[in-house]
Amino acid sequence: MKLHFTKMHGLGNDFVVIDAISQRIDLSPQALQKLADRHFGIGCDQILLIEPPESADTDFYYRIYNADGSEVEACGNGARCFARFVKEKGLSTKSSIPVETLAGKISLRHLADGHVEVDMGAPIFEPALIPFTAPQQANTYLLDVDDQQVSLSAVSMGNPHAVLVVPCVDQAEVAKLGPLIENHPRFPQRTNVGFMQIVRTTDIRLRVFERGTGETLACGSGACAAVAAGRRLGLLDEEVLVHLPGGDLVVKWHSEGQPVLIEGPAEIVYEGTIDL
Repeated sequence: MKLHFTKMHGLGNDFVVIDAISQRIDLSPQALQKLADRHFGIGCDQILLIEPPESADTDFYYRIYNADGSEVEACGNGARCFARFVKEKGLSTKSSIPVETLAGKISLRHLADGHVEVDMGAPIFEPALIPFTAPQQANTYLLDVDDQQVSLSAVSMGNPHAVLVVPCVDQAEVAKLGPLIENHPRFPQRTNVGFMQIVRTTDIRLRVFERGTGETLACGSGACAAVAAGRRLGLLDEEVLVHLPGGDLVVKWHSEGQPVLIEGPAEIVYEGTIDL
């Protein structure tokens, strides 16, 4: 199968974006893993598919696959790349684009400065819906990890996130704790793991160990989850500048039940064709 693709990134969180509307696509988990492989394939954190809508009130279906071939529910950086892609390819001329994902419907909006704002929906804190095993909802939970207890917040942005507040992200044990928390039995669908340093109430530093991928340069849904968790703990304002290794995002969350908005860039790197 000859596959046309576009390589994109949002703050270094990189994607292989595939138009599954104008070409026939049949990707096995092994094919997805090959696409994501940085030595034998194209190389990316995730693969994004643009598909025809399944609902009358959306314009596209947005499908997301991790580097290990597993399908996931949400990706904020990927959503911005999705919006840039459909505009550049002439698939949509709208400034605001309704899109369906595995987690539900989201809205993408092109801004005047070339950035894209994504309405990620309201964060979910109910343990059963994250999903996370806990007797009742709380702002923080203690988790037994590698002979120690860590305190974390659990939240879903359409996909599960654990958020740890740390004194300094440079010294955080991301490589050690990330995979242990990702695969902890209390997260039955695994989880993304964010390590958040509070710089001030309007600024945080964040590193994210992504489920099925490992640490990435940026994670949009992780930035949303971190701000939501930080606001519930009374540590952050409504609008927060999130400093990730790949660059900065603006995240806004007003209050419970309201959607989280994320704003940032989306860049096209190159286009190509690969035989699978």
